[in-house]
Amino acid sequence: MAGGGEIDDIHETATATTAAPLLEKVYWEGCPGCAAEKRKEENPGIPYLQFFRIWIIILVSCLPITFIYPFLYFMIRDLHVAKTVEDIGFYGGFVGASYMLGRALTSTVWGMVADRIGRKPVILFGIFSTVVFNTLFGLSTHYWMAITTRFFVGSLNGLLGPIRAYTIEICRDEHQAIGMSLDSTAWAMGLIIGSVIGGYLAQPAEKYPELFPDNSLFQSLQLCCSYKLHMVPGVSVMVYQTFIYPYIERILGPINTSRVATVLSMVLLFTYPPMTHLSRPWLQIVSIVTCTYILQNNSVTQDQRGTANGLATTIMSFFKAFAPAGAGIVFSWAQKRQHAFFFPGDQMVFFMLFVVEFIGLVWTFKPFLAMPEQFSSKSSS
Repeated sequence: MAGGGEIDDIHETATATTAAPLLEKVYWEGCPGCAAEKRKEENPGIPYLQFFRIWIIILVSCLPITFIYPFLYFMIRDLHVAKTVEDIGFYGGFVGASYMLGRALTSTVWGMVADRIGRKPVILFGIFSTVVFNTLFGLSTHYWMAITTRFFVGSLNGLLGPIRAYTIEICRDEHQAIGMSLDSTAWAMGLIIGSVIGGYLAQPAEKYPELFPDNSLFQSLQLCCSYKLHMVPGVSVMVYQTFIYPYIERILGPINTSRVATVLSMVLLFTYPPMTHLSRPWLQIVSIVTCTYILQNNSVTQDQRGTANGLATTIMSFFKAFAPAGAGIVFSWAQKRQHAFFFPGDQMVFFMLFVVEFIGLVWTFKPFLAMPEQFSSKSSS
């Protein structure tokens, strides 16, 4: 029979064994995922430097989308492709949609490539292609050249999916809301900077005749910016995403935050017809968008995040490519029923938007949305 000392030694050994982790973390050399996890363990704080780099990259990716719309009308006019003034919007819609169409066709592929060879090569190639084809777009002298170059800007720009996956991978769980809010913040800055660039660098021959004579290249490639009001929602979204959203997400979780923002957007949409001067619901929209970024990254494993974000970008780009045409059809149809009994005129447009928001709200509940157990503590329904 064992003595008292031996029993104490056995008890201490059993206690130490129980307290020790069953599986110790092992970081393999040459493994990018292991290096990222080790970096997060060694630096539990917010990775400000990495966040700043990501913010700059997302801004570069957003600028090709935002800077074109202020001067698109005048660009189509100067290309002389529209026979009448009323046709300018028709031709301009195809130029605007060509970017999203190209991105919709290739985003999933870029996400799969990022999972296979890494995030950084895809990001670097996307930045390089954006510089090249954006320059060619600015030099367009024919309508089809403008459409083609915009299409290649979108199809070769595989930044968004990999950069969102990379954002999740470099920060700890408690900092995910801050990291993913960088996307909306960079988008807001893109609205501001894009509007400024479009306003001050377009039509230089008319604004600065002493620097650019009539027979110069800038005279034949003149563009104009007239929608500087993009700066107003841009500033509001930037402030909200940077200082307010991370705290709301930390309290409510991504799913509940998205639900609250969706309900607020639904209510606000119904106020549009009687309150035509009401500001746009930018803050609610960016809450929904940012929450979906967090959800789609947490719903898959690390080796699938690039593909998941690429697929999400594909679907988003597809609807952004065809939404202008669909919205134009719905709006034209609504104008023909100004005296209808059920939601006459513009009210039908906002009613259909309300239905879309409601469907999105329903899909945040089970069984449509299922989160992994480690992420479902704050987001459970």
